[in-house]
Amino acid sequence: MPTVYDPRGVVDADEKQVAARIRSLDGLRLGILDNTKWNANKLLRELRDQLQAGHRLAATNYYRKESFSRFADPALVAKIRAECDIVVTAIGD
Repeated sequence: MPTVYDPRGVVDADEKQVAARIRSLDGLRLGILDNTKWNANKLLRELRDQLQAGHRLAATNYYRKESFSRFADPALVAKIRAECDIVVTAIGD
């Protein structure tokens, strides 16, 4: 009988608590993180425009990662954390 291998592998990761759901976007500072995937900017800019039209956001900040295949620079993450209450990112493909 042939050997059958399980392709799923094993993932060892610490469980993380999910952030509390917000009740309203009004008065919050929105961050948009563009990961530089080909269609991400189109999707994120449309989402930004819809959120701005439908809510009274205190500010909207748009950021871009250096590359979709790399982690965001720690300095960029710190800037986003300091300037935003909520953040949205997307792939768009």
